[in-house]
Parts: sequence; C-alpha cells; structure tokens
Amino acid sequence: MKWMLVVLVGGVTPVNTDLVFDKFADCLSAEEQMRKHYSDAFDAWDKWAAMNIERRRDYSKARDAQAKRLLGNVGTCVPHGDGTVVKPEASPSPPPSPKPSP
Repeated sequence: MKWMLVVLVGGVTPVNTDLVFDKFADCLSAEEQMRKHYSDAFDAWDKWAAMNIERRRDYSKARDAQAKRLLGNVGTCVPHGDGTVVKPEASPSPPPSPKPSP
C-alpha cells in the first residue's frame, strides 16, 4: 500500500501535496520534516519580530497570529491507491421471460 502526505491547513482544510510514499514510516518522516520547517520558519519570524516590533502588545498579537498561521498546519498520512478505477462488473441480466400469447 502507498501513503500520501496531506496537509490540514489550520488543522481543518485538507490540501493534497502529491507526495506519495511506499512506506508509512517514510510518510511519517516527511510529515515530521514539514513540522520542523514550519517551526524553523516561526522561530526565524519570532526573532525578527522581537527586534523590529516596538510595542510589546503589538508583538504579542502578531506572534499569536503568526503561530496560528504556521503552527496550525498539520500533516497526516492517508492510504493512496494506484489511480486505477475499478468498475463493478455488470451482473448478468436474466433471460427475458416468455410472453403469454393471446
């Protein structure tokens, strides 16, 4: 079975990444790397904001908004098919019943 990494933006809205893995462990590893990138981006923004936003209250509000934006995204691994569509077999139709003659 293959696994696909899907990102839940804001923890709710699913976004397809088109990243497909043969092993579940590989998919989980990719999700962990994604979280690390989001965390690193937030840390970099936080350092910049601490030095550039003068008012503490403004910094606090901006930090909360940025944390929700970056850290609210969650990855999950879902089973992924190979893309083939299986059509159900048509059941054989019963032979027509004989019609009574007048």
